[in-house]
Amino acid sequence: MNLVLITALGVGGATIIGALLGFAFKKISHKFTDITLGFAAGVMLAAAVLGLILPSLEYGGKFGIVATVIGIFVGALCLSLVDKIVPHLHKLVGADIEEHKNAGLDKVLLFVMAIAIHNLPEGIAAGVGFGSGDTSQAFLIAGGIALQNIPEGMVIIAPMLASGISPKRTFLCAAATGLIEVIGTMIGYFAVSVSQIILPFSLAFAGGTMLYVISDEMIPETHAHGNERGATYALLVGFCIMLISDVLLG
Repeated sequence: MNLVLITALGVGGATIIGALLGFAFKKISHKFTDITLGFAAGVMLAAAVLGLILPSLEYGGKFGIVATVIGIFVGALCLSLVDKIVPHLHKLVGADIEEHKNAGLDKVLLFVMAIAIHNLPEGIAAGVGFGSGDTSQAFLIAGGIALQNIPEGMVIIAPMLASGISPKRTFLCAAATGLIEVIGTMIGYFAVSVSQIILPFSLAFAGGTMLYVISDEMIPETHAHGNERGATYALLVGFCIMLISDVLLG
C-alpha cells in the first residue's frame, strides 16, 4: 500500500516537475517538447501493451480475449466521450502555444481543466497495474505515464501566465492536475484489489485509455509542428527502452 501511494505521488509529481521546468524555461521550443512527448508516447505504448493488455489476456484464462477486446474498446470509448465534452491538449493549444497570449482566461482555464480530467483515467491505469500484483509491470506503466506528464506540465505554464494568472496560482493549478492523477491511481488500485474478478477487464480498460491518449492526443501533437521525424524516432527509442526493461525485470 505504501509503495502504491509513493508511486502515485511520483506520477502526480511528474506534472509538478514539468510545471517547474515551464517556469524555468518559458520559451521551450516545439521541437524539444515534440521529441520529449514522442519518447513518452513510445514508453506509454509499450506500457499499455506489455503491462496492461497482455496481462489482461493472461489473467482472463480461456475467455480472456473477449474481456480484453471489450475492455480496450470501452476504455477508448469512455475517453472519446470525455473528449466530446472537454477537448484536450492538441485541440486547445493548437499549432502554437503563443496564440494564448491573446486568449481569454476562460479558454485557458478550460485548457487546464481538460488536462485534469484526462489525468484521471491515466492515474487509474497506474493503479490498476499495482492492483494486478505484478509490481515490475506496474512500475513500467507508472513510469510511462510520469514521463508523459512532464511535457504536459510544461505546456500548462506559458498560456496561464500569458493570460494574466499570477505565478502562484499558475503553479497551484498545475499541482492540482497532478493531484487528480494521484486520486485516480488510488481509485484504480482499490477497485481491482476489492474484486479480482474484474481484473482482466480493468487491465484492458486501462490499456484502451492509454492507447486512445497516444493515438488521439500525443502523436497528433508531436506531428503538428514539422518535427514528426524526430518525434517518431523518439517514440521508437522509448518503446525499445521499455522492451529492454521488461526483459531485464521479467
